[in-house]
Amino acid sequence: MTIKAILSSPAYNTQTTIQGWVRTFRNEQFIAVNDGSCISNLQIVVDANSLNELDSKRVHTGTSIRVTGVLKPSLGKGQVVELIAEKVEILGECNPNEFPIQMKKHSLDFLREKAHLRFRTSTFSAIFRLRHLLSFAIHDYFHKNGFVNIHSPIITGSDAEGAGEMFTVSNFDLENPPRNEDGSINYQEDFFGKHAHLTVSGQLEAELAALALGKVYTFGPTFRAENSNTSRHLAEFWMIEPEVAFNDLNDNMDLAEDFLKHCIRFALENGREDLEFLQEREATEDKQKPIEERQTAPLIERLEFVANNTFERITYTEAIDILLNSNHYKKKKFKYPIEWGIDLQSEHERYLVEKHFKKPVILTNYPAAIKAFYMRTNDDQKTVAAMDILVPGIGEIIGGSQREERYDRLLEKCGQFNIPEESMWWYLETRKFGTCQHAGFGLGFERLVMYVTGMTNIRDVIPFPRTPKNAEF
Repeated sequence: MTIKAILSSPAYNTQTTIQGWVRTFRNEQFIAVNDGSCISNLQIVVDANSLNELDSKRVHTGTSIRVTGVLKPSLGKGQVVELIAEKVEILGECNPNEFPIQMKKHSLDFLREKAHLRFRTSTFSAIFRLRHLLSFAIHDYFHKNGFVNIHSPIITGSDAEGAGEMFTVSNFDLENPPRNEDGSINYQEDFFGKHAHLTVSGQLEAELAALALGKVYTFGPTFRAENSNTSRHLAEFWMIEPEVAFNDLNDNMDLAEDFLKHCIRFALENGREDLEFLQEREATEDKQKPIEERQTAPLIERLEFVANNTFERITYTEAIDILLNSNHYKKKKFKYPIEWGIDLQSEHERYLVEKHFKKPVILTNYPAAIKAFYMRTNDDQKTVAAMDILVPGIGEIIGGSQREERYDRLLEKCGQFNIPEESMWWYLETRKFGTCQHAGFGLGFERLVMYVTGMTNIRDVIPFPRTPKNAEF
């Protein structure tokens, strides 16, 4: 049986077999075992009949064992049930002098260097169980709401964002690639017959499907070759991108808010024990921080607040006015400048949600020049029908827009963003054949996991982070 099943409904006085890894071995009598099914350990009570003296010397933190015994109500504090061992088998030894994950506090930096073993800590087992729950919640939400899951390509010949920060996919001999007469690389000789990349987004392909299937979503890996070492960026991460035909910007905001609340509620209802553990961990960490850097409320309270309150909706222009009139700005506490027409930085976004509104905020109608080519131009010709959802502690967690459905306007935008028409012919063509208004958004999965778990570094919510100069494991 799994430890989770035993603890949730202990069948006392029945013989049971469990398998797991030793967390602690106290007084040569009590073994705490965890099998990964939940945050809690099961206490094993051993004696000379179930574990001889020779084998007891081989039981250390990390050792894998199989135990058969009888479940009894626990007489000690800290647990309601314990397994009185009749037989203990050592399945895999663990040398305590070499095993780096001991029952003591390890720094997150240290554990990132041991990513192959950090799953064995309580913190990371909790994080990755919650990551699983959130992944399930996403598919559950879209399935129940009539969406079709689309597997968009990982290898692409287009740049959805127009940023150019993409990884090249090639089978060329990098020491001697074929070249054109001008010395440039001849990608026509490459495997795909063109310059191919790892995708930065599945959105464009999802749009194609939405214009036939109505409501679709993608959930897959995406890649950015951005040389960034911040706590919010990865080179490889996962994106959820729904697209809905006939939706406008207001519909898009409604969908995004409802979707985000569903994911948070699902975690609260199904991952309570792990959230309580992470909340306690966060509270302990906060005691070491300056008062101004501590969380304003416990983790679960923050999540419940978001799940149960309506998001504030304001325009980009209104946000700029709020920031310019803030005491924070007047006292020159912002590091980055604020003026209409430039992108908001994380410090600005967090001020709006954490200091001014003290709730999640949806910003709309950004300047066209700072947003992607596919966003619909508003009637003022200066802004686009874009939206970003900002949450406390993270800043932007969702970005989306109503898409430009007008062929002539989209063609014009391609020119403005120096996107060759011939590279986007298929995307443009959908605006010729039964075009309609449609909208969608992208949610960075790791940022959602960060928010729900309370972790502050994105490298701690993905099993094996890919960052500049780091592709270990």
